[in-house]
Amino acid sequence: MATTAPSSDQNPEVENGEEFEVHVFSSEAELLEKLQDKWRSVKPQPYPAMYSSVFGGIILDPALMVIPMDDHMVHRGHGVFDTAIILGGHLYELDVHLTRFLKSASKAKIVSPFPKSTLRSILIQLAAASQCRKGTLRYWLSAGPGDFLLSPAGCPKSAFYAIVIDEDFEQCKEGVKVITSTIPMKTPLFATMKNVNYMPNVLSKMEAEEQGAFASIWVDEEGYIAEGPNVNVGFITHDKELILPEFDKILRGCTAARLLELAPKLVEQHRLKSVRTDNLTIEEAKNAAEMMYIGSTLPVLPIIAWDEKPIGDGKVGELTMALSDLVWEDMVAGPKTRRIPVPYV
Repeated sequence: MATTAPSSDQNPEVENGEEFEVHVFSSEAELLEKLQDKWRSVKPQPYPAMYSSVFGGIILDPALMVIPMDDHMVHRGHGVFDTAIILGGHLYELDVHLTRFLKSASKAKIVSPFPKSTLRSILIQLAAASQCRKGTLRYWLSAGPGDFLLSPAGCPKSAFYAIVIDEDFEQCKEGVKVITSTIPMKTPLFATMKNVNYMPNVLSKMEAEEQGAFASIWVDEEGYIAEGPNVNVGFITHDKELILPEFDKILRGCTAARLLELAPKLVEQHRLKSVRTDNLTIEEAKNAAEMMYIGSTLPVLPIIAWDEKPIGDGKVGELTMALSDLVWEDMVAGPKTRRIPVPYV
């Protein structure tokens, strides 16, 4: 991932017809000094560590956290990615995310340069080197650097990149507003593959923000509810059923899948009647008693209005928060199979 630091000296505005002389760096040392100088003013550092298979190791200097311009993920979008959470010094659901990651890579016809066990080891060591106790761990597989052609045939080897992002997040307890997106959603092939082609997702999110909403909801060509721009969506009916849209045309979210495993606890407590996936029309969905987004850092975000119409009574739902508590507790103190301790030095 190519990252850039905020610059204190913006390029001078150039009027039409005025010549502007571009600086030519005379040495690698001069360029490195320029990059490092820009990063010195960024406090705190948001990216404590990165791994690059191109470099063959972990990088701690943010000025060097870059990828080659001729990497096919950069100029052709030929890459896949995934994310794991670092919370309380543990990696949450890393193995589940890695499994989905490699399935996405297979669909994208990218062969990993390492087996799954090595990828896992690299990510755990990267988290340890970062010293980050709370944040996200994002990682990518790309067709690799090689040339600027369409086919990756000229790329000698695929590439693996990963970065730790030091960011704070808390359990979401305030409700948000959403809209129905007018941006066409991805076809099932691309929607079920977590790839780097996120232009529809970006435009969908921007469309919502321009209308004063948090994000949007996609509806498929058959009129059924699909997903949000980078989250799954769930509903509580007036009969107290938890329903998530079927995953055949959308990404199977790891947090959504875990929620479906945990939610039966509320059925045992007679707070929910049932838990299932099903197709929902937009009319059925908008008439739900409660609605929520489901994603890694939320983990459950209450939705209180859709296209300016209140969901239920327009307040954060009691069952939505009960589901949120289940997942958050799993993230904080769940079983060892779900939480990997980071071996900090």
